[in-house]
Amino acid sequence: MLGRDMKLVFTVLVLSCYSVAAIAAEYELADPGIAVVGDVGYVTIDGSDNFSAMARRHGLGFEEMRLANPGMDPWLPLDGAVITLPTRHLLPASARKGIVINVAEYRLYYFDDVADSSAKVSTFPISIGRQEWLTPVGTSKVVQKRKKPTWFPPKSVIAEHAERGDFLASSVPPGPDNPLGEYSLRLSIPGYLIHGTNRPAGVGMQVTHGCVRMYPENIEWLFPQVGVGTPVIIVNQPYKFAYIGDDLFFQAYPPLEPSEDLAARSLTRVMEVFVQVVDPQSTEVDWDLIEQTHQRPTGLPVRVGQRVVPKLVVVAAEQS
Repeated sequence: MLGRDMKLVFTVLVLSCYSVAAIAAEYELADPGIAVVGDVGYVTIDGSDNFSAMARRHGLGFEEMRLANPGMDPWLPLDGAVITLPTRHLLPASARKGIVINVAEYRLYYFDDVADSSAKVSTFPISIGRQEWLTPVGTSKVVQKRKKPTWFPPKSVIAEHAERGDFLASSVPPGPDNPLGEYSLRLSIPGYLIHGTNRPAGVGMQVTHGCVRMYPENIEWLFPQVGVGTPVIIVNQPYKFAYIGDDLFFQAYPPLEPSEDLAARSLTRVMEVFVQVVDPQSTEVDWDLIEQTHQRPTGLPVRVGQRVVPKLVVVAAEQS
C-alpha cells in the first residue's frame, strides 16, 4: 500500500487511437526523504492482449514489462496468465528538479518543485538510443519547444537509410510520417530531443538514434509543464537502493554497456551504490538475495534488508 506521504493521483489520458485510457502517475513528495513511489500491480491476460498494448494502458514501456515477467512470450502471452505491472519505482539518485532521465530503466521523471510542501513527481516510460547511438548522460536544459515540429534528420541518419536503399528527405514536415510526433523539446546537448512518436509500439525499447521518445499522450502532458531553461539531468543508474520505512529495497536493471564491459556488470558496481545509500552498521542485509537480484534483474524493487536497533552492552562495575 502507498504511504500517507505518497498519495497517488491518477490523471486519465484518453488515447486518440485506442479505445482505452492510459494512466499517468503523479506522486506527492511532501517529505523530501521519500525515495520510493508507486506500488506493484497485477492484471490477468485475455487472449487478444500483448505486452506492448498492456504497457501503454498502464503507463509502462515494453522492456519494463518483459523484465518483470521473465519466461513469458511478450507477443503471445498465455490466456489467463497473471502479469506483473512494474509500477513501483525507486527514485534516481540525483537532484529533484525539472526532468530526470534514467536511461538504464527507460524512464523519465518530471519533478514539479513549485513549493517544498507540495512537490510532486510524474514518471513516464521512454525509448532511448540503441547501442551504436547511446543517449548521452550529463546535465543539460531545454532550449527550444516546438508543437508540430519539422524533422531535419542528420546526415548520419540519412546515410544509414541510404545503405538500406531507403531514400530519406532532408526535412519531414508535420504529419503522420514525422517520427517526432506532435511535440518536441530540444536539449542543450546538440542534436538531441525529447519528443513524441508516430510509432508508439516502440516506446520502452532501445531503438532511437539517441533521442528520448515518449508516448504521444505523455509528451502532450509534459509539453506545457516544461519551459525553456528547465534543467534536464540524464543518468545511467541500473542499480538503486532505498529505504521504505526501516526496510531496504534494491532495484536492478540490465546495464546498457556492451557485454564485454565487465566493470559495469560486476557486483563491485552494486557495492559502490550500496555504500552511498546504506549504513551497514545499522542495517541487516541479505547479500545472497542482492547477488541473485543483480544476476537476474527484473526491474522490481526487492526487499533485501532492514534497519536494526544497535544492542546496548551493559558492563557491571565490580564491587569493591
